[in-house]
Amino acid sequence: MQTAIDHALLQRTEVGEADAILRGCVHCGFCNATCPTYQILGSELDGPRGRIYLVKEMLEGRRPSARTRLHLDRCLTCRACETTCPSGVQYGRLLGLGRQEIERRTRRPLWERALRAVLLAILPYPPRVRAVLWAARLARPVLPSRLRGRLPLRRVARPRPALRHRRRMLLLEGCVQPVVLPSTNAAAARVLDRLGISVASAARAGCCGALHEHLAHGDTARELMRRNIDAWWPYVEEGVEALVTTASACGLMVKDYGHALAGDAAYAAKAARISALARDLSEVLAGEALERFADVGKGRRIAWHAPCTLCHGQGITGSVEGILERCGYVLEPVADAHLCCGAAGTYSLLQPALSQELLARRVVALTAGTPDAIATGNIGCQLHLAGASPVPVCHWIELLHDPQENDVS
Repeated sequence: MQTAIDHALLQRTEVGEADAILRGCVHCGFCNATCPTYQILGSELDGPRGRIYLVKEMLEGRRPSARTRLHLDRCLTCRACETTCPSGVQYGRLLGLGRQEIERRTRRPLWERALRAVLLAILPYPPRVRAVLWAARLARPVLPSRLRGRLPLRRVARPRPALRHRRRMLLLEGCVQPVVLPSTNAAAARVLDRLGISVASAARAGCCGALHEHLAHGDTARELMRRNIDAWWPYVEEGVEALVTTASACGLMVKDYGHALAGDAAYAAKAARISALARDLSEVLAGEALERFADVGKGRRIAWHAPCTLCHGQGITGSVEGILERCGYVLEPVADAHLCCGAAGTYSLLQPALSQELLARRVVALTAGTPDAIATGNIGCQLHLAGASPVPVCHWIELLHDPQENDVS
């Protein structure tokens, strides 16, 4: 694709990067075939190719409108198009650059700015998430049925194993997950302990920065990255094998720290090291001997929902399925397994109509084989699916340990 971006604008690093990505696109349209929003809306501007043109036109000098912003907002950033693209176009990166640019050039309506500000003021901070969840549960009797059904069950994770093994890994705790689904990391710690691996967590670490990054608050996202690197670095110096993530969206963000902070002289080398150490939990377990878990599945039928941030973002496919099958589970076939469930971080709150349509389609596909449970690998997908699924939804690691170890109310 040819571009005509002003030379002065190209001197900005991010614009130069966007130009290089744009020039790699051959506008073949293969991406539209796997784009969830294009499948629903059928509009060229609501598919990757159309959005690429919108970013191109904006950088070439065309004034963006609220309509331009809407089409970019509607993208889930699922990156299924990247998996499909024969030219290897980094669409997710381009969209992020385009969104940050359009935020500079346009002003959102007050209610949109207020909603985004509220989300960013609450979700990245566990104490605030805990307070909001407590208030919502208190008000549950008077909430509309649609909202009551989306409130997660209360989960209390029992204490984790002591740090007793020579092999050590660091576990990313996250922001929403330790409050809403503490059983996930507790299960991961217990499974790894049985494999001879102790996991530590850094108390001063927090949100990975993905929420701010996705909502075009790149500077704040990088501040959160630096804080996490400072919190994790003593463990890196002690020689931890890996930085393990159980939420694939967080894992994808951490694996991008090296790129995001490449221009920061004080943090570039450390960020690159952190990204190199980052491992999705499935990457860790795939290389371990799992004989002690061989019969835990007992032939139970599981429908696997692959989070977009795992299969398209991190490029990890077949890993979790292989682990579950090694542990005695039977994987049900799922139609259109590459498609997004509609969670996509804050997307379900910012684009509720499209999100609910995608959710309904995924639930139909995932339950078609009447599985005993649906398993996934990202907290956003898990909560989103659980709000509509007639069968239980869990994180896949919880299928590898004794479910009685957690209390659910």
